[in-house]
Amino acid sequence: MRRILKYFKPFSLLLIAAVALLFVQASADLALPDYMADIVNIGIQQGGVDSPLPTAMSPKTFERISIFMTAEEYADVQAQYTLIESGDSAYLAEYPALADGAIYLLQNVDDETRASLEAILSKPLLMVFGLEQASQSPESAAMLFPDGGFDLAKLPPGMDIFDAMKMMPAEKMTEISTALDERFSALGGEKAIRQAASRAVLAEYETLGMDTESIQRGYILHVGGIMLLISLISAFASITVGLFGAKIAAGVARDLRRDLYERVMHFSGAEFSRFSTASLITRSTNDITQIQTVTAMFVRLMFFAPIIGAGAIIHALDKSTSMWWIIVLAVVLLLSMIGTIFSIAVPKFKLIQKLIDRLNLVARENLVGMMVVRAFGREKHEEKRFDTANVELTDTNLFVNRVFVVIMPFMMLIMNGATMLIIWVGAHQVAQAQMQVGDMMAFMQYAMQVVFAFMMLSMLFITFPRADVSANRVADILETPITIFDPENPKHFPADFKPTIEFRHVATRYPEAEDDVLHEISFNVAAGQTVGIMGTTGSGKSTVVDLIPRFFDVTDGQVLISGVDIRDVSLGELRDKIGYVPQKSNLFTGTVESNLHFANEEADEALLNLALGIAQADDFVSDNAEGMQAEVSQGGINFSGGQKQRLTIARALVKKAPIYIFDDSFSALDYKTDARLRHALLEELGDSTVFIVSQRIATIKNADKILVLDQGRMIGEGTHQELMQSCDVYREIALSQLKQEALA
Repeated sequence: MRRILKYFKPFSLLLIAAVALLFVQASADLALPDYMADIVNIGIQQGGVDSPLPTAMSPKTFERISIFMTAEEYADVQAQYTLIESGDSAYLAEYPALADGAIYLLQNVDDETRASLEAILSKPLLMVFGLEQASQSPESAAMLFPDGGFDLAKLPPGMDIFDAMKMMPAEKMTEISTALDERFSALGGEKAIRQAASRAVLAEYETLGMDTESIQRGYILHVGGIMLLISLISAFASITVGLFGAKIAAGVARDLRRDLYERVMHFSGAEFSRFSTASLITRSTNDITQIQTVTAMFVRLMFFAPIIGAGAIIHALDKSTSMWWIIVLAVVLLLSMIGTIFSIAVPKFKLIQKLIDRLNLVARENLVGMMVVRAFGREKHEEKRFDTANVELTDTNLFVNRVFVVIMPFMMLIMNGATMLIIWVGAHQVAQAQMQVGDMMAFMQYAMQVVFAFMMLSMLFITFPRADVSANRVADILETPITIFDPENPKHFPADFKPTIEFRHVATRYPEAEDDVLHEISFNVAAGQTVGIMGTTGSGKSTVVDLIPRFFDVTDGQVLISGVDIRDVSLGELRDKIGYVPQKSNLFTGTVESNLHFANEEADEALLNLALGIAQADDFVSDNAEGMQAEVSQGGINFSGGQKQRLTIARALVKKAPIYIFDDSFSALDYKTDARLRHALLEELGDSTVFIVSQRIATIKNADKILVLDQGRMIGEGTHQELMQSCDVYREIALSQLKQEALA
């Protein structure tokens, strides 16, 4: 992926926005278990009382807590409470106990004062609550004073425990307070004391006749509302990140396809020899799709998983530091499984892409060569060949998917096992008052978030290598150096352009070939001349004409048009001067008219009809009821070979170029049509320089000049009559063909 990172730069702002939203989503997801713990710990267990600071107290309770405070502490508390006399109608509905007596009501205090009051009142309230419970139950007293330091049985009958404590010596009170402090410390520290004190506050509210159910319901609805809002924020962030991820992935894929297509369009024959057509198709479709899929996952998971994982670990340790080993154990088991699967499956990814190339190659060969397959009765053989490639790809995909299918059951086993361990260990801690139920439940959720975070990262690391393979395959195309390109400071053809062509000691070879395919080719063509090129099969006829539009470049020597080396001219200006008809007739999907306009978009109907007439294609086009609007199927398969050749010739003629190249483009024509077409070309293209590559003597015998090639060397040059006298190869070919033509 490193080789295509530049394609992510245009989406940097979207990526930054996505990361910011992922932080928002992670923060929201991490906050939810804490709120759930509050609902369990405070909303359910503490009846919705979230503070050990009571908003109201009865005078009796206010007096009793003073026993366990210093005079200074009591003065601070007394300063923040106001005594409301009995029957005050303003507070009677909220505090029904006012009907029978006065109450102390907390004033409006700031956060700092509230924290100070909570620290002062937590233990006194809990002591009062504990002693009240102990006075009603000797077993409770034994739990409060396990060492027997305070025996309620020794109190005189009818004496209140708090009255007795008031009469105790200071030393005895200090002893009792110390014993109670030690007992409270055993409950689990300050947090446990605050929770127990909150229960004491709830009991005080019940004593005052307050609607404790309403308090509990209000707290749960309040916290639940916050959780709902956080969930909506998380959902919005998740959806938006998904949208951004899809935009980034689709944008990168779009840019890659565009650049890859543009790159291939600039390939010369040298570059095309390195990549098969099937491989180019796979790289521009399947490989880029792999990159797009992993990019969307990358944006969504690569940043989110570490954030949620690290945050969940911090929150989990805040809930309980004694169960960290459960998270470590789950993560180690998960990573071990992922590592094993990674080592097995990843090597198969590169093989899968190669097998897709192979399948596309076989399918394309069969579809293009369908008539040949049928003509030789090779259907069964080709079906078996395709089936072999298909089964091999299917088996490899099945192997990878079967390996991956182990992940989910194993992950569920790890998660359920971790859950059982957390419940087992956490239940003992809850029983020993070392942990609250809500905290245990929150720890469980954070542990699952950690496991899921590592799971997401592992899945990303597993799928990333396949995308990396695809990215490298695409980068191979994008980084392939173009050998045919415009010069840095291009020259221009002269204003009085003349279609003269000169080959000066030209030699060329194909990429990675050991020997030249052309050797010392030199000739001159005057403006308006028709040049025929003849030779044995593989002698380099097409290579010669391919050098003129620079489909290949010369290795040595020069090709000059109008006196200018074609390598010094821009490709656009050069090819604008050339009308080219290739060996293989190729029509594009559309209509006859759209194919003719391919050469000249501004050509009018008169020019199109003229080109069709010269190419001897007007008869079958006009015979069709739709005329030039007749449909052309893919590759022109709804036309015969001769009709396709004539349409491609007409397409080149529409360009009205000063130079025309016909590369064996009359081979599918009968002799009569061939003769008419050549006669029309002579009449209409008198000012243009024409190159005709042909194996037919009849096609080129009237040319102004004929070049004869053999094994990449020019062995003859002249007119038909001159070559019949001077070139043995030409004479042998001519004599063998002219007899056949005479019979025809």
